[in-house]
Amino acid sequence: MRRAPDSPARRRLLAAAGSLTMVFAVGPVWPQDETPLSKGKLPGSLEKAPWLDAWIRIEADNRITVFTGKAELGQGIKTALLQVAADELQVAPAHIVLVTADTARTPNEGYTAGSHSMQDSGTALRHAAAQVRAVLAGLAAKRFGIDAAALSLRDGSIAAPDGRRLTYGELLAGRQLHLRADPSVPVLAPAAHTIVGKALQRVDIPAKVSGGAAYVQDLRLPGMAHGRVVRPPAPGARLLDVDAGAVARLPGVLKVVRDGRFLAVIADGEYRAVKAAAALARAARWDTPATLPVDATPAVLVRALSTRPNPILARGTPGAAGRTLAANFSKPFQLHASIGPSCAVAQLVDGQYTVWTHSQGVYPLRDALAELLGTGKDTIRCIHTEGSGCYGHNAADDVAADAALLARALPGRPVRVQWMREDEHGWEPFGPAMLTAVRATLDAGGRIADWQYDVWSPPHNTRPGKAGNLLAATHLARPFAPDTPTPSPQPEGSGDRNAIPYYVLPNARVVHQFQPGAPLRTSALRSLGAYCNVFSIESFMDELAQAAGADPVAFRLAHLADPRAIETVRSAAQGFGWDKYRKPPRRGRGFAFARYKNLAAFCAIALEVEVARETGMVRITRAVAAVDCGEVVNPDGVRNQIEGGIIQSASWTLLERVRFDERQVLTRDWAQYPILRFNQVPERIDIALLDRPGQPFLGTGEAAQGPTAAAIANAVADACGLRLRDLPLDRARLRAGH
Repeated sequence: MRRAPDSPARRRLLAAAGSLTMVFAVGPVWPQDETPLSKGKLPGSLEKAPWLDAWIRIEADNRITVFTGKAELGQGIKTALLQVAADELQVAPAHIVLVTADTARTPNEGYTAGSHSMQDSGTALRHAAAQVRAVLAGLAAKRFGIDAAALSLRDGSIAAPDGRRLTYGELLAGRQLHLRADPSVPVLAPAAHTIVGKALQRVDIPAKVSGGAAYVQDLRLPGMAHGRVVRPPAPGARLLDVDAGAVARLPGVLKVVRDGRFLAVIADGEYRAVKAAAALARAARWDTPATLPVDATPAVLVRALSTRPNPILARGTPGAAGRTLAANFSKPFQLHASIGPSCAVAQLVDGQYTVWTHSQGVYPLRDALAELLGTGKDTIRCIHTEGSGCYGHNAADDVAADAALLARALPGRPVRVQWMREDEHGWEPFGPAMLTAVRATLDAGGRIADWQYDVWSPPHNTRPGKAGNLLAATHLARPFAPDTPTPSPQPEGSGDRNAIPYYVLPNARVVHQFQPGAPLRTSALRSLGAYCNVFSIESFMDELAQAAGADPVAFRLAHLADPRAIETVRSAAQGFGWDKYRKPPRRGRGFAFARYKNLAAFCAIALEVEVARETGMVRITRAVAAVDCGEVVNPDGVRNQIEGGIIQSASWTLLERVRFDERQVLTRDWAQYPILRFNQVPERIDIALLDRPGQPFLGTGEAAQGPTAAAIANAVADACGLRLRDLPLDRARLRAGH
């Protein structure tokens, strides 16, 4: 736990080390009130958690523990953060234990979302570790009676030229570094890096590929009971009656829980819980009114929702003369579609809850659970434990709420709740349906002279923080109302993320038509609105290039001013062999570019598709991506992010769509909601990394989503002359277009 600024431990450390000036002989010098002389903003998440021992602790036996409030979601962040800390501390990564998101141990870094992990936590750890290294060098210089510049640091110890050596733990003698961060302490120069920039093997992979305990689904605690929740048959269903007596008498059943329309059973074994839940479902009688609209096209469905116009860009004067083109684009509701359904374990002992969860925000979840359970935040500990990969807000928080409610009903024993496929597909928050309308005018020289863009979108962020954003909380006898959604502000945005083009446009207007309500529950799906907005903008850029009689890549370059964007575009085109391409029958090439959120990673993608004449099936034969994410910490990690993003986005773009009738969601299994199969995965994906040592980390995890979608649509148009503007570009649409 982090100590108070005036703790006795802090005073003992200062007394043992001597004056502050001597302690920081090679670092900052602070006055006694601990206020840094530098008034600058602290880097990354240090701004919110400014004490060094919130991030790094060194024990007397030289064990080093590094803390992050970010969560490992399968994106490799544990490995990358270890590399950053190890380089600055001058130790081998294996010497460090990394603790991820835990409300009892780690800083509060909010959600692991928006490709912020390296930008926020990586930056904070780099500067915290650099300052710890400076503190240790100052202590060693004092102990040895020599200048710090003469010291050498290696793998957890500091040596003098005459051979005297002290470990970091010996220098601190069990005391901790409860010192305030100072942004003026220099970090290592890129030339001094020995670990950052190397393809260190992922630390989270071995257990995952060898059948080890890697996920919260694998967690087994002594005396653990198993819970199953019986969901209503439809979102608007009312529970009329349930005969729970017979279920309660089934073998192994420990408790039947009913609170409003929240129905659940707890048993001493998982199979017994499954059987009891099936019996409880049969014993329940529901009224299922028609509360959903007819499953129309996204264009019709979204336009029918109430709207709050929010202008986000007004540049220049509208009405430029020239040739004007216009088009509408849309995407449907989509699933996170995690391969493993959500799971959580919770336990209540002596008034204290512990929840093992794969939530992407353990602190906001703790706050929501405290409200749900009517208890103080200090009585709940949320520990992040990996679940099946998910970028965005799937059912991880909902299942944690289920487990906490059942733990309250059965104090003392840990209760594991495992969702099933029909739960996940039917009840997780969906990625919102969206509609965009774009109009542009080309001048006599073929350049864009005027631009108008509107995006209609329901909420993209209804993550917990409040109880009403947890599914179970809305089913209780005294339900919690969901928060009233609001649009996220620019420059990051939500539904309007990447709605402002990164191109040079002298006259441009962009309006976010925010829609606070939707027929289905919606929240964050990887890249939020950027997927649809980049799909729309980059598809339309190809249409404009064709109208201008220009090559698609050359047309984009003519409208870019940022040198890094230009280099990224050129790198992808060159890697693909764009200028030398010869179009085979039924094949076509496509290109797209975006800078994620207009402030994170640059990503350009060129790819080729083959369109089957008989079936309309689209197959990506090869893809080339160029990525500039600032300084690359782990090249393999960045490649994995981009490759995974391309494949997931291809699945969204070619196949995925939630369907529903007037009462319920229909796509509750993989047959009804197909995802990309191996025969549609690109045969080859090449990634060019534009590494920029010394430059800030730029978020990478969601950079490929939008460019992939647009590149596929552009390649399909090139292959068969069919311009499709409504997602997904599935076989039915391809066949209908022909």
